[in-house]
Amino acid sequence: MARILIIEDESAIRRVLKKILSEESDSYEVFEAEDGLEGAELVKKEDFDLIISDIKMPKMDGVEVLEAVRKIKPEIPVIMISGHGELETAVQTMRLGAFDYISKPPDLNRLLNTVRNALDRKNLVVENKRLKKKVSKNYEIVGESQAISDIKEMIEKVAPTEARVLITGSNGTGKELVAHWIHEKSERSKGPFIEVNCAAIPSELIESELFGHVKGAFTSANKDRAGKFEAANGGTIFLDEIGDMSLSAQAKVLRALQESKVQRVGSDKDIKVNVRVVAATNKNLKKEIDDKKFREDLYHRLAVILIKVPALNDRREDIPLLIEHFAQKIATAQGTSLKKFSEKAIELLQKYDWTGNIRELRNVVERLLILGEAEVSEKDVKLFASKQ
Repeated sequence: MARILIIEDESAIRRVLKKILSEESDSYEVFEAEDGLEGAELVKKEDFDLIISDIKMPKMDGVEVLEAVRKIKPEIPVIMISGHGELETAVQTMRLGAFDYISKPPDLNRLLNTVRNALDRKNLVVENKRLKKKVSKNYEIVGESQAISDIKEMIEKVAPTEARVLITGSNGTGKELVAHWIHEKSERSKGPFIEVNCAAIPSELIESELFGHVKGAFTSANKDRAGKFEAANGGTIFLDEIGDMSLSAQAKVLRALQESKVQRVGSDKDIKVNVRVVAATNKNLKKEIDDKKFREDLYHRLAVILIKVPALNDRREDIPLLIEHFAQKIATAQGTSLKKFSEKAIELLQKYDWTGNIRELRNVVERLLILGEAEVSEKDVKLFASKQ
């Protein structure tokens, strides 16, 4: 159940807002505060999913409430209610991190749509924080080869900047690991990291996924929905396999990069977004440009910094470390004892042709841990990991 706090000094408006929200959904639990000070105290003591706050109030105004919430619990979205003549202050609150502002008297549809979108954003942020706790271990870049050392050094230099990054490399090389670490080491690390696999989304849905849509934009659009760019506001959006994106979507991504604005499908309203774009592809985008399948202007916007992730065959010296890393992770995940690999087994695995790169190596390690002896031997490798 979503817990919504209304901070408003006019009791009549509080009652109206509470009635509207309570009738809209049984999943809304609505709380009230008579002024900004009481509201800020409630935020310290209680957990809320959304705050709706007036701007002009005694004891503590809406701007001060917003600043307090951003310090105490920055993940809570705040919708500001502005009266006549308070537009300039309302705009100021947006700069301070308010989700949106609504003029008095509030338009019913606008209010409910904004509440739904704010709660959707809150859920995405909370889920992202939960996943981020696992990032450091799940997305560790393992290796001491020169190629991996160069990438780690590049990440250290690039991450603190706002430069866009294009990561290239074959499937299974670990491009997503680089993207995660760029975000983790950036000034945006406290913001969301939103990943979009452009190759996995049908071309007719990619624009809705990236930019959102309004109710009625297409057959199944039964309500307004925020897109990934909005969800990534204040953080990083990772456009994986961007080479598979349609030309129509590419044009909209280009506009988003140029103007820091997006439009939901079916709407002509601009929505300001503040995101860092990191993209990845396994394709040769220069060839895709020649074949008229990728926009050259978008390529130059994305490829401010280029990072090429090497194939596993080009850094075989890292294979022993990767085997140890995967063996430990798999044993921990499965709750089994850790098996060692004999030197001969490791040497044989280093000679294999890893066309599937790191992803393939991990699968082979898991297979050997399940089927191999107490110490994985050269014989086990020949039996269960043969490339013949």
